Amino acid sequence: MAAPAQAQVLPLLRWSRSASFLCASPGRLFSALRRPAAAARCEAGSKTMLKGMDYAELENWVQAQGFRPGQAMMLWKCLYGNNVWAHCYHELAGLNKDFRKMITEHADLKALTVKDIHTASDGTHKILFSLEDGSVIETVIIPCARGRTTVCVSSQVGCAMNCQFCFTGRMGLRKHLSTAEIVEQAVFARRLFSDEFGSINNVVFMGMGEPFHNIDNVIKASAIMVDEQGLHFSPRKVTVSTSGLVPQLKRFLQESNCSLAVSLNATTDEVRNWIMPINRKYNLNLLLGTLREELNLRKKQIVLFEYVMLSGVNDSMDDAKRLIELVQGIPCKINLISFNPHGGSQFKPTPDDKIIEFRNVLIQGGLTVFVRLSRGDDQMAACGQLGEPGDYQLPLLRVPEKFQVAL
Repeated sequence: MAAPAQAQVLPLLRWSRSASFLCASPGRLFSALRRPAAAARCEAGSKTMLKGMDYAELENWVQAQGFRPGQAMMLWKCLYGNNVWAHCYHELAGLNKDFRKMITEHADLKALTVKDIHTASDGTHKILFSLEDGSVIETVIIPCARGRTTVCVSSQVGCAMNCQFCFTGRMGLRKHLSTAEIVEQAVFARRLFSDEFGSINNVVFMGMGEPFHNIDNVIKASAIMVDEQGLHFSPRKVTVSTSGLVPQLKRFLQESNCSLAVSLNATTDEVRNWIMPINRKYNLNLLLGTLREELNLRKKQIVLFEYVMLSGVNDSMDDAKRLIELVQGIPCKINLISFNPHGGSQFKPTPDDKIIEFRNVLIQGGLTVFVRLSRGDDQMAACGQLGEPGDYQLPLLRVPEKFQVAL
């Protein structure tokens, strides 16, 4: 079978140290975001990567090879169900000899290779995966005493968003992950850690990358994850996070039944323009207005707002009061996240007592609020710590004068 054209990889977005904030206009700087990477299937050599297909595509492929559609379901369950999670041909139990021979000759079962596993003092595991081209991505397994173990998956190698508090953002965008490479992270999580932690029932798209910058593959991968005959994650327990790409956000809400999280992190455009440059294209008014409009059409759906607490930047009680006003009319919950330091970071974490004070103001304002504890930070596995920028790094943006003392 002929290999398809390679997925389009967008160029790194470059930033200027000499510019007051950014070296290009928002429209020009983020024009690449309008060109989604449409790689729906991953190929290795001349073989078809099975995990790049949803069930309908797999069924069509099986029939095209001359086999009955019912055998596609048996193969699907070998890949994702029945606690098999097959990675090699001898694990395809129950398939007839001719069908297994065809798969051996024409298909690949595994999209990633484990390079290393780091274990933090709190039991969090960070898996380093090698891709076929030598790139490395990171996936985090977060155990919970209440039995709700979570796998945090990546959607890109690096990230183009250049959020100033995020280590992955220092890398720039290197590559979009294929559907298979995203799905395989969840498969490996269950294969490697189900015996240790029991059921792994939660998936968060909060690893490396901006999921909505790779929207085609993320929507497809999340649909595979929630398929009832396969991995069977509950849609409520598969959460996709975005920095606020508004057109892709609207598409996600229309096409996916998975949960949505939005990384908010500021209550004014001045601050968000600095720490999250995507705000220069989709500002707070547009982002929150879109959420208010879309979620009011979907009565049972809410959004989880993530808010990384940065000392002296976005953690004042005035910020808390503004946040209450900003989210009025949006069905939501707030997740306050302690900033996790990393090399070269200019930010400091908000003290715990101030986080609690901030939380209490939000609760008094009628909001539902959680405080997310850092997990895996001694192995650079915590929120905002994934990746390895290497020699090339996106430059830090100029700090607004009013915040220079705080940093």
